[in-house]
Amino acid sequence: MRPILFGLLAAGLAAPLVPGQALAQTPPATIGQQYVPAPWWMRDPVIASVGQVRTEIAANRAGFTAGFTALDRSAAEASRKAADLVRALSQQLATYGADKVRVETSLTTRPIYEQYRDEAGVMRDNVRADKIVRYQTEASVRLTIRDVAVLERAYATVVATQPTTLSPVYFNLEPENAWKTALAAEAMKDARRRALAAAENAGATLGSVRVIDPTGRACQTDVLAGWPSYSAGGGQMQTSVDEVVVTGSRMSRSEGLMASPPPPAAPPPPVRPGEAPSEAQIEAARLALQPPLQTMTDSACVVYGLN
Repeated sequence: MRPILFGLLAAGLAAPLVPGQALAQTPPATIGQQYVPAPWWMRDPVIASVGQVRTEIAANRAGFTAGFTALDRSAAEASRKAADLVRALSQQLATYGADKVRVETSLTTRPIYEQYRDEAGVMRDNVRADKIVRYQTEASVRLTIRDVAVLERAYATVVATQPTTLSPVYFNLEPENAWKTALAAEAMKDARRRALAAAENAGATLGSVRVIDPTGRACQTDVLAGWPSYSAGGGQMQTSVDEVVVTGSRMSRSEGLMASPPPPAAPPPPVRPGEAPSEAQIEAARLALQPPLQTMTDSACVVYGLN
């Protein structure tokens, strides 16, 4: 049996190939890899250049939320009291204009139930309609600062009214269309600078433009395996929030001796609930709030021919 099998294998190996059979064979597929034909713009020598730019711009949006609480045995009366607490503040903030400060006010009312101790001695709410003791209404004022130049004053105005709750100030960057256009143009220029330098270093000259792809996908084709991998798409922003509070004292010298600082001025009287704060009360609550720098990036893929 073995000589017969060996003879069959030998005959099969010695059989002539049909013309064109070798050309029709495809290379074996590799796990996780696909064989794709090269695009038309790679028929001749080319160089694919990715331009990358980065800039820092101060955040141009800010916001925070303040809450005012009112209690009463009547739900309607609790809502009225909470609305009275924020009415004067909302009217004062509205004087900035909606293009600079946007104010959103909402009321939330919840019942407060009578409490009792269970068998374990734990205090629990007696959640029954006939066991409601009071109603608590929270008036929430949400501010979106579209002009950060008025952020410090708007924040001090809210602080001077002594809210029940006050959230931290958050910052974010809303890029303008002109910024995006300028960044995209710089990415194209950077791609050309990189391509020129690479061609000169390789002893070639830069030819005509084959492909311009602002998304960067042309430089990520499978035929360019081994090239640096860049993220597709336009610029991506990384945002962070930093709140800076600056404090200090001013001292003067007189005849070479350190003079004692003057006594601090008496603080203005507190704001009565429902009243708008005065200029003195606003200045007394003013803090330094500096918008943090945030990053804008962009990239572009340009394919050049080589001479």
